[in-house]
Amino acid sequence: MFTNGMKRNSMRLVALAGMAACATAVVMTGSASGVADTAAAPAATELRLTGVVRDFKERSVSGGHTDFERNPSAGFGHFVNIVNDTLDEDRKPTFKSTGNKLSSNYRDAQGRNRIPPRSYIASMSGDTNGSISNSSGGQVENAASLAKWFRDVPGTNTSRTLELTLKRVGTSNIFSFDDRTDPMFSSRGGFFPVNGELFGNSAGDSKNFHFSFELNTEFTYKKAAGQVFTFTGDDDVWVYVDGKLVIDIGGIHSAVSQTIDMDRLSWLEDGKTYRLDFFFAERHRTQSNFRIDTTIALRKVEPPVISGKFD
Repeated sequence: MFTNGMKRNSMRLVALAGMAACATAVVMTGSASGVADTAAAPAATELRLTGVVRDFKERSVSGGHTDFERNPSAGFGHFVNIVNDTLDEDRKPTFKSTGNKLSSNYRDAQGRNRIPPRSYIASMSGDTNGSISNSSGGQVENAASLAKWFRDVPGTNTSRTLELTLKRVGTSNIFSFDDRTDPMFSSRGGFFPVNGELFGNSAGDSKNFHFSFELNTEFTYKKAAGQVFTFTGDDDVWVYVDGKLVIDIGGIHSAVSQTIDMDRLSWLEDGKTYRLDFFFAERHRTQSNFRIDTTIALRKVEPPVISGKFD
């Protein structure tokens, strides 16, 4: 989706500054899968994670999906409350509403955007509240249309695996993937993993703008260790920890950033392993922005079985 480059760079700086302030002396070590170890061991330089990208046709062509290249009734922008707060039995997001526009952001003490309040996410000193519109957003057709975003559906989408490599930022504890600096994507002008692949580009386009991406990972929670996850980009992004929604960036919009501090999740137990499930959709021309910054030693979870291209 469309974006403002200066705004995107500003959001990056806020996210990185806040994460650096939270980072402790924890050293992420072990293999490239990101297994945490002791401070005496060599530090990992990258985290390699594998997810599934699903390609769709836009709504105006035969076999197109109604939510891709959609013009929402309430306009473009950051919308929340499209998905429910918990994943279903298949570990997929489920439809809650057509969305409510976020009129102003909820922020933490470092000035980072955060998810609007949830009963299971603790407030912290310095939090400030934003506001949400009560009117319907028209961002998604219905429950049935959303259910197809992150499932292989013959005739509706095609799929393949996609590996992302998060690089350590200097000597910090921050690992980052940025489409603007990643060797593969920087030459493509954004996060376009399936240009000319699967269903292929829309007629007349040099890029494939209509796809979703699902990334399933796990991590060991380290209490008070500064474990933070930030996403910056467009369009829809939902992040769940232990099956609960912790980042809510729904809707068709320009680049938006949101952060979750794992110490806000009071039910997490120090030293125990939890899932972090990430869901992304690119639904509209003309930009696709994708950046992850995290101080969490995320580990690969085997992605769902994929269909490949359907006949």
